[in-house]
Amino acid sequence: MEVGGTYRFDVPPPAVWALLMDTAAIARCIPGCRELRPAGPNRYETELSVAVAAISGNFKGTIELAELHPPESYRLLVNGTGGPGFVRAAATITLEPSDGGTAVQVAATAEAGGLIARVGQRLLEGVARMTMDRFFECLASQRRAPGAAPSHLP
Repeated sequence: MEVGGTYRFDVPPPAVWALLMDTAAIARCIPGCRELRPAGPNRYETELSVAVAAISGNFKGTIELAELHPPESYRLLVNGTGGPGFVRAAATITLEPSDGGTAVQVAATAEAGGLIARVGQRLLEGVARMTMDRFFECLASQRRAPGAAPSHLP
């Protein structure tokens, strides 16, 4: 499955980059995140509560930041497993100056398996997009990017 989007922030790329590297802000904004703890350089362990259709459950996993090019781009690698199945995702996050602010472009691929994929396969793309939209809306409300109000660009 492929999912992507562009989000506009009203602050310059270095401010948005700082926000994207702030683990406390990230933990607050990941829907269902119960814990996000360091597990090495640019690597984190996480616990999430996730629901897709009638399937819900807890996942444990890792989040890794790779190929960091501040304040322009990085890769995000996610792996998680739990009772409902597994998820693996990779995303390229690109920040570009845009009209005095920043356009954050996300291009992601994800794979899910197990019960969550069998029951919710048709819904997964919509859930992934909604989760990404909620994450960036929450991120915009964080203090490090005052006045940042991303709008999802089609």
